[in-house]
Parts: sequence; structure tokens; C-alpha cells
Amino acid sequence: MGCGTSKVLPEPPKDVQLDLVKKVEPFSGTKSDVYKHFITEVDSVGPLKAGFPEASQGANPCPGAPTTGHTEPPSEPPRRARVAKYRAKFDPRVTAKYDIKALIGRGSFSRVVRVEHRATRQPYAIKMIETKYREGREVCESELRVLRRVRHANIIQLVEVFETQERVYMVMELATGGELFDRIIAKGSFTERDATRVLQMVLDGVRYLHALGITHRDLKPENLLYYHPGTDSKIIITDFGLASARKKGDDCLMKTTCGTPEYIAPEVLVRKPYTNSVDMWALGVIAYILLSGTMPFEDDNRTRLYRQILRGKYSYSGEELGRPREEIPPPSAESSGLGGVCLGYFLGKDTLSLDQAL
Repeated sequence: MGCGTSKVLPEPPKDVQLDLVKKVEPFSGTKSDVYKHFITEVDSVGPLKAGFPEASQGANPCPGAPTTGHTEPPSEPPRRARVAKYRAKFDPRVTAKYDIKALIGRGSFSRVVRVEHRATRQPYAIKMIETKYREGREVCESELRVLRRVRHANIIQLVEVFETQERVYMVMELATGGELFDRIIAKGSFTERDATRVLQMVLDGVRYLHALGITHRDLKPENLLYYHPGTDSKIIITDFGLASARKKGDDCLMKTTCGTPEYIAPEVLVRKPYTNSVDMWALGVIAYILLSGTMPFEDDNRTRLYRQILRGKYSYSGEELGRPREEIPPPSAESSGLGGVCLGYFLGKDTLSLDQAL
């Protein structure tokens, strides 16, 4: 998807890029596997390695589970059997307070169920994480560090937590509108007005997180949920399993290389210390997807994918974003946030801060 409007990022020294490519494991899945389900997590000093498959959360299960915010599939006996099976795994303190209704997500070491508060009949989502596994424990700790600190209209809310020796049960608000990813698939692409509305809500949530010293590090359409199915629904940011949480005002650099391949910023790939700007890069990718209906960086082979990102080589060939940079009009006044994110990163303009984008 290369085009003349691409911002060509300065390439790292050849030996760095060659070393990166040599250490990348090939991935044999399909293109949709790469786009929607594959998470790459890299040790800051070790070789790239495959992580767990992951999708977003409503409460979102740990890596490997689908979104809890989705509308449930039609009822069927096998699903009811699974609900009964996992109900038995829940701590009596949980089942005494919440009636388990349906299994709506599962992962490598987590299960998510839709529940109803027995007294108020209010629906919630409960994520049950098997913390006896190291990966589950680490992701759970990361999420709790963030969710216990935040309260914002555009961020998933933690209601309460139950803990046992081997499991943690996180009660969270239930988003029923599905993923932004699903609406992109259904619509193909968004109008500038609709894309701006989505990005404005996400930017509001991200600005709040950054002010608290929290970097999400895995922003993507699968981790952005609609609170309800209506067209006027707000957007909720979910899945903080890879988030970095520091003290408020702490601007220390991060080093851990993690994220979803198509959304990873170049500085992360070359293992340079990075800042909150990696979230802005991911928002730029999301803005690009909203407007074009395609991925700016996409390849079944991760080696080639990372080369595209490092070189700023896009695969989109549509009429609007494929025009020469000098022919692209400036963003309209109503889409300053969209222009700041999308044009700032992908059309070669000066990088804007989050506040400038807003």
C-alpha cells in the first residue's frame, strides 16, 4: 500500500534493522489472524517472540479472549453447558452476589461471563483470571494497577474485585455495542465527521490516562468498545494488560517492547526508549483505518510488516490518501483532532502533542 503521501521515517542503522529481522519468528497464520488476534510481546533485551492471541475486552479477557462487549450469539445447549461448567469455578462469594448468565469470552487463562447483580438486576461482566499461570498473573496485575486508579467516561470501569489463591474475579461494567473493529468491517470506512467523533472520545480518554502517568501501549479498534448498540454510543477504552502505569507526572522512558504488530511505533521496534507518543502513533493508525477502511501496514510476514513500519511504507492506494502530499487539503476546522493524529503521523506533518490534537 505504498503512496506518495507516506511519511518516510528515518531508518535505523542497517545492522540494527538486520538484527531485528533476523530475530523475528515467521508467523504462519492468515491475514485476519495477524490483524485481529496476534499479539507480539518482546523482552526489552531478548529476541522477538510470539505472545498469546488476544482480542479486546468489555471487560476483556486476558490475551486470547474475545470482547465481552459483544452482543451474545444465539442461545444453544453447548453454551449453556459451558456456563454451568464455569459457574462451578466461581468463588461462592461471587455467585452469592451475582447470577451468572452467559459465557461471553474465553482466553488462554481467563474466562468472561455476563452476570446480573442479584439485588439490583444490573448487568455486569466478570473476568475470571487464572493467576496460577505467570502470564495471567502479570496481565492481571497490570490491569488492576490501572483500573483501580481510573474513573473516566471513556475508560472501562472496574466495579469490584474478588481474589483467591489461584483466581481473580474482576467485576466490570458491561459494554454491549461491540468493538469499533466490527463497525469498521460493517461500514467499510467512516466519514470524516464520524471518524472525528470516534477519535475525539478516544483522545479524551488517552489524555486522561497520560495525565496519570499511564500509557496504554495496545490501542487498536478491537480494544475500543461501543457502550451500547446505538449510533450515539460513547467509546470505551479497554484492555490494559500491556499498559505501563507510573506515578502522576513521572515522564520516565519505557523500554519494554510490546503491542500488536500492525500498531507498534517504529521506536519500539528498534528498541529505543520511548514515551507516551507510542499511543499517539497507534491512534494515527486507527485514524487511517477509519478513513480508508484499510490497514496502513499489512503483511502476512512479520519481517516484511516491520520493515514497512520502519520505512513508513504504506500499502493503501486509494484516491484520497494516495494523492501527493502537497495536494492534500488541510483538515477541516471540525476535525482538528483527526488532522492532528492522522496527518501529523501519516502525511508527513510535524508531530502534534495530544493536547494540540484535541
